[in-house]
Amino acid sequence: MKYIKFLTLILLALTLAACGSAAATPEATPVPTVVADDTIIAEGKLEPIHYTELALNASGLVSEVLFTEGGEVAAGDVIARLDANEGQTLESAQAKAAQEMTTAYQEVRDAQYKMDNFDVPSDFNGMTPSEAVEAMLVKLDKARADFEPYKDLSDRSLEQTQAEKNSGVVKGTAKNYKKALDDAWADYRKAILWLELESTLQNANSRLILAQRDYDALQDPSFSADTAGTRAALANAEVRAPFPGVITDLNLKVGEFAASGEPVITVADNSQWIVKTTDLTEIDVVNIKEGQPATITFDALPGMEFKGNVLSIGENYSENQGDIVYEVTILLTDKDAAMRWGMTAVVNFVK
Repeated sequence: MKYIKFLTLILLALTLAACGSAAATPEATPVPTVVADDTIIAEGKLEPIHYTELALNASGLVSEVLFTEGGEVAAGDVIARLDANEGQTLESAQAKAAQEMTTAYQEVRDAQYKMDNFDVPSDFNGMTPSEAVEAMLVKLDKARADFEPYKDLSDRSLEQTQAEKNSGVVKGTAKNYKKALDDAWADYRKAILWLELESTLQNANSRLILAQRDYDALQDPSFSADTAGTRAALANAEVRAPFPGVITDLNLKVGEFAASGEPVITVADNSQWIVKTTDLTEIDVVNIKEGQPATITFDALPGMEFKGNVLSIGENYSENQGDIVYEVTILLTDKDAAMRWGMTAVVNFVK
């Protein structure tokens, strides 16, 4: 009995303790909402805004190298010269282009004179030379078909046959068919001659256009990029800078043989820099827009931050460790003398 009373007291005490403990529980502290970081970051490589690899357009021995790597060049500067039998300097190419243009002008004058003095038959009125050839060919085919039944007759037999007279066929005599065929051949030959004259004139004008283009390119005093290709092809005993820049690679030595078609000089325009991304995924690229601002940092330039804007977004893709990635080009609006081609960059796209 004492045991039962003692157990009852213990249970009562535990019940009161539980009630007291529940009353002392503090209110729950609200958990703050975590906002996801939507910043887009990509890696890339630093490049000059414009660069080109120059190859020789003739083979020969290198006779002069006028610059070294790291040297600054202006548009049109001669970087190297070749001793090549088939090569031309700028001066010799200019002289040859002037002669070619003179010859081309004379060809145009001669072709135009013959065209102007061609007696166009009245049958060709309202037609172009090609239309006349087509129409006269139709006429010739008909004349040949009409004369086909009589082609094996002798000249003495080219009169209307007795069978035709008896049947009352009103086709004309075989002799008339022969004359119609001869006339059709004559008209067809005239149309062909007219077309040949027109073709000769067109070819002469085309040659003149090319000669004028080459002449203008070789005479271009500004050595613009638009005419650089023509100059390089014609003045192929020299290698000239196509635009102002710095020689970043030079693989020519005096006295060594150089083969045409192989890149031997790299000229870069370092007046502005760009960064091309290497790992921007398909998920992120859809959130990038042309003109969008960006901040750029470089592993080699710690503590420095540069600004830029998205210049272009690549249409094609590549694969990088299983991801589909797109190349985005950022034009830097800041630069530093310590920047070097190929530096690793981190791009933070600003929203």
